[in-house]
Amino acid sequence: MQLMKAIRVSAPGADFELVQIEIPEPRENEVLIKVEACGICHGDAIAKEGHFPGIKYPIIPGHEVVGIVEKKGSMISGWKVGQRVGVGWHGGHCNQCSACRKGNFGACENSLTTGIHLDGGYAEYMIARPEAIVSIPDELSAVDAAPLLCAGRTTFGALQQSGAKGGDLVAIHGLGGLGHLAVQYAVKLGFKTVVLSRGKDKEELAYKLGAHVYIDTETGEAAKQLMKMGGARVILCTAPNGKAISDLIPGLGRNGQAIIVTGARDMMQIPPMLLLGGERSVKGFVSGNIEDTIRFSVLTKVIPMIEVFPLEQAKLAYEKMMSAKVHFRSVLKM
Repeated sequence: MQLMKAIRVSAPGADFELVQIEIPEPRENEVLIKVEACGICHGDAIAKEGHFPGIKYPIIPGHEVVGIVEKKGSMISGWKVGQRVGVGWHGGHCNQCSACRKGNFGACENSLTTGIHLDGGYAEYMIARPEAIVSIPDELSAVDAAPLLCAGRTTFGALQQSGAKGGDLVAIHGLGGLGHLAVQYAVKLGFKTVVLSRGKDKEELAYKLGAHVYIDTETGEAAKQLMKMGGARVILCTAPNGKAISDLIPGLGRNGQAIIVTGARDMMQIPPMLLLGGERSVKGFVSGNIEDTIRFSVLTKVIPMIEVFPLEQAKLAYEKMMSAKVHFRSVLKM
């Protein structure tokens, strides 16, 4: 019996536990991946704290996984042993529900989530389904590629599908794990990119990443400053603060939209007339195409800013991510 190291959560709210367990064997329609790196995402708190019905414990978290195909089941075609691959949030779909029949696999009624329904990448090996796997090019290191599988996919997908065009004013609210990638994507997509963040601490970084304008939200004048520039076509909200998001809505131009890509525990309060008056809108976004994200990132040299930790320090890496003390993504390297 061959063993591997893994970080497990035994029950909702339990501490991370380093264990040695048997390396899983892939079934006929699965592959075994030898994990090289796994990003740590705020979504991992769902497994850690039990914020989702039906999670079966113990569970291994992690949904930003890069590794090498070690073994494959008898029904697997198109993937080779030794091939470099990645697995993100989407862990598989049923191919039978109405959404799948329309090709909308992200809306599958029976979808599986990596690290929540299936053991994830906080381990030396993991099992994955073929429809959830993407190829990782040699131009990206494992630790740089991992955050692109969720944080990158979400922010790039939101901007790509926002309807904004080159030259449009796009504001990025928050300059953390999601925001620092969003700024790079916005600049590379040709938007006039404005960074909205508290205080002056991150102003230098914002300009280093290519932002055209930096606005300190602590002044309370962020929405007015956006309107002085003509109003934002898009405000991409990456900071989990419902009140702060609400305060920015008046900064949207006509037909502008606020796109929320992060969860906030507090409520948003937006007067309906504010939306009606300028035909403004607010939407959430959680999907995006991983292949498109990786291709664009390699082509335009968008790279995440990361701190790397060994598997044994998963608890520290997770705590730094949750307290926003990591710059800017925690990544476990096996």
